[in-house]
Amino acid sequence: MKFRPPMALKDIQNEPDSRRIAIDRVGVKALRYPMQIRDKAREIQHTVATTSLTVDLPHHFKGTHMSRFVEVLSEFGPELHVDNIHTILRELTRRLHAECAHVDFEFPFFLAKRAPVSRAVGMMDYTARFSATLEKGVVDFMVTVLVAVTTLCPCSKEISLHGAHNQRGLVTYSIRFREPMWIEDMIRLVEDCSSSELYSLLKRPDEKVVTERAYENPVFVEDLVRGIAARSDRDPNIVWYRVEAENFESIHNHNAYARIERRKAEGEDPGKA
Repeated sequence: MKFRPPMALKDIQNEPDSRRIAIDRVGVKALRYPMQIRDKAREIQHTVATTSLTVDLPHHFKGTHMSRFVEVLSEFGPELHVDNIHTILRELTRRLHAECAHVDFEFPFFLAKRAPVSRAVGMMDYTARFSATLEKGVVDFMVTVLVAVTTLCPCSKEISLHGAHNQRGLVTYSIRFREPMWIEDMIRLVEDCSSSELYSLLKRPDEKVVTERAYENPVFVEDLVRGIAARSDRDPNIVWYRVEAENFESIHNHNAYARIERRKAEGEDPGKA
């Protein structure tokens, strides 16, 4: 088989498209890449992010150059750092002649947690996500954490002679901020509003305490999102938030769900929110 030299290869992507329909986002998804994250203890945590890199495509281009997305990411070496995200956005718009670029980095984040009584240490994993957009020279940055919690039903506790049904819930909490907020602080805010936080390692005395803690702190899915929203309203550093909670019900064949999204007014007094 004879191969034509590179100069003779036709560039189909640059050909015009007659339909005159612009594309909002085009690029690559599900690309895994090593990443460094700084945790609150001022230590570097090494993880692997699942990435999405996209740009807008004007109506007169038939396609984008997919290889350039990977080239931009690869130029930051064998491991990406969160500080590189702004540069990645700028490089994507420059290399692909785009007006808007968007990136998502979703990764596991680990915390060492001590059991409440035995103080046994186990590694607890969470999911975090950085989402950033560069449009007309302005960068929009959002951080999301997915936190599993325990919720105990207030109604079940009130009407039952013995016990109350409880279940695992999943909270998806996203914020925009004035100054960067630690992932650990976002996780703690969510866990404080639940019936009980989860642990990876519990001995029998720990199980007793965790079970009783949940029983003394019953919350509906509505209570859970309202509690997180109220805490977010009081934090002057948070300018926008979205909180979603889904309870994987233990006595129903459906899940319970609630969501609150709010952008604070500029200059709003957090004490009056």
